[in-house]
Amino acid sequence: MIDPTRTWQMLEQRLETTTNPRHRQVLGIVLEHMKAEAEPDLDRLTATVSKDAAYHFWGASGDNGPKGHDGVREYYAAFVASNANHLEYRMDRLIVDDHALVTEGDLHMLLPGATARQVGFPADDADADYLYVSRQLIVWPVDEDGLITAEDSYTSGPLEFRKLTREELPQAYLDQVRPQPA
Repeated sequence: MIDPTRTWQMLEQRLETTTNPRHRQVLGIVLEHMKAEAEPDLDRLTATVSKDAAYHFWGASGDNGPKGHDGVREYYAAFVASNANHLEYRMDRLIVDDHALVTEGDLHMLLPGATARQVGFPADDADADYLYVSRQLIVWPVDEDGLITAEDSYTSGPLEFRKLTREELPQAYLDQVRPQPA
């Protein structure tokens, strides 16, 4: 179902054929960011972010992204604590230039019920697990030092949101979120 390695597959393929050093730097920092997010490793993740970062998460209610390095770190600390790092961004478009990377595709994310409720999804069971799918376009600006200054994301909102059975959940998710007593 969810294979986080597919999230960065297109970036790795582009890196194989890209010779422009600046484009390789832009691709590389976003790749590092995605892998740290999947792990999840808060220090590694925030090391990819500029001190002057200002994220913009655009949706129906406007922009609700964190601002400043401390705000972004707080956002990622909550993300790591929420166990929402089991995701797959199925990209079908990637554009890179000297200043940014643009990605577009469908985001598939596993969410514990309590986390889903906390972010406003209609999760009827806090102890269940859910699949959230949305269409996303993300602009990843990168500064002259090679650090990410924003994740400017535009989303369709939920295309799918449904409760999953235990059998539908990958083992890595179960091990992290629903470990069995020894």
